[in-house]
Amino acid sequence: MAAQRRNLMQSQQSWTDDLPLCQLCGVYTTANCVYGPDGKSTQSHPNEDGHFRFRGEDGCFLYGVFNGFDGGRVANFVAQRLTAELLLGQLNSSHTDADVRRILLQAFDVVEKSYFETIDDALAEKANLQSEGVMFHQMSPQNQKLSERLGVLEQEVSGGATAVVALILNNKLYIANVGTNRALLCKSSSDGQNQVIQISHDHTTDNEEEVQRLALLGLDPTRLRQAGPIAGQTSTRRIGDYRVKFNYTDIDLLSAAKSKPITAEPEIHGSQSLEGVSGFLLLMSEGLIKALEAAHGPEQANQEMVAIVAAELAQQSSLEGAAQAVVERVKRLHHDAFASGRQRSAHCSRHEDMSLLIRTLNYTLSDCALTPTQGGRLYPVSVPYSNSQSTSKTSVTLSLVMPSQGTLTNGTTNTTSTQEEGTPTPRYSPSPPPCSATLTQLSAWRLGSQIKHAVTLSRAGELP
Repeated sequence: MAAQRRNLMQSQQSWTDDLPLCQLCGVYTTANCVYGPDGKSTQSHPNEDGHFRFRGEDGCFLYGVFNGFDGGRVANFVAQRLTAELLLGQLNSSHTDADVRRILLQAFDVVEKSYFETIDDALAEKANLQSEGVMFHQMSPQNQKLSERLGVLEQEVSGGATAVVALILNNKLYIANVGTNRALLCKSSSDGQNQVIQISHDHTTDNEEEVQRLALLGLDPTRLRQAGPIAGQTSTRRIGDYRVKFNYTDIDLLSAAKSKPITAEPEIHGSQSLEGVSGFLLLMSEGLIKALEAAHGPEQANQEMVAIVAAELAQQSSLEGAAQAVVERVKRLHHDAFASGRQRSAHCSRHEDMSLLIRTLNYTLSDCALTPTQGGRLYPVSVPYSNSQSTSKTSVTLSLVMPSQGTLTNGTTNTTSTQEEGTPTPRYSPSPPPCSATLTQLSAWRLGSQIKHAVTLSRAGELP
């Protein structure tokens, strides 16, 4: 088995093309953008996100979303190689929770080491040329050639990725995350309400557990909290990024560490039994959740995301269509916040690549996709409460059941903005419906008002 894995990993071909894709999930990704003064968007760099969604043997399912930075090389590498470390017979139904955790930890470790092996020669050449450069005059032709070659090598070796990976085995869910991507689990109860649980936790200096981990290595907690990005990134766990792995002693903030402070070791959550669970699992790249937070604030981002997904699942006939509709809706909300010129517009001048993976769990899709005036079917949605600024892992839940009978079913599709580019979308104070509105339009407007009002509540006791 080890030889088979090694041969596949050394191959230049994409062996994962032969793995069966999971048909219980949908994925959509869109590229980054920067808004101009006229509200038009331009892409600032190629899409650096990656993902996978595979069905393995023995009832095993594997999903991942990867957020690359300084290029997409590491994200693409991890998406290829992590599957080789997990889906070539390493996992089976006889494994205990401890076995699964060990295998996941080992897989991430091997994948990062494998990546660094691919850039060993380039790193060695880069170090050699940098030492030779001292011998040449700054303006000499030799030094110009060295500079050009060093620039090429830097592009080859730079970059990294964050990751969130979901494994379903024996009908139990495991989440492994490195960095700032996010995993949300939405559970639908028997009375039709949805409860959202944020399983992953962002690895940043805003996370007290991460600060304490770094403090134990000898770093100053106060400086860490005040520092902001570390070597250009907010995440304190990353895959790749040789600068903070091999040269961390040259970075002032990290130089006092007794050992490598920025690690690729995942934080593993699980197992969580999926027995009898109806709902869906969301894996999101950092760009998607940050775009929603930028537009509406971070306090209710998880709840809003679940409400948007539930509404699209009630409307769309495919999971791919639902994933695309959700991402496009977040893009519109982000753009409208920028175009509004209001308080949050300053946070919305740009967004990074956005990726979403939706995995349903005994969750029924709509029979067909409908327009806002065609009477789409609605699943009841509840809006849980979560304070994203807190590091507490305790969840408090609000419950709002959206009407699911009568003409109010049309309201699900009306939450997508249909305004012209550049027109702001009000968040909590929708304009009154026109006097000539049809019953369908009036019902949609009322439902949109209920949803927007509900997300402003912050404790279970505040709901009527």
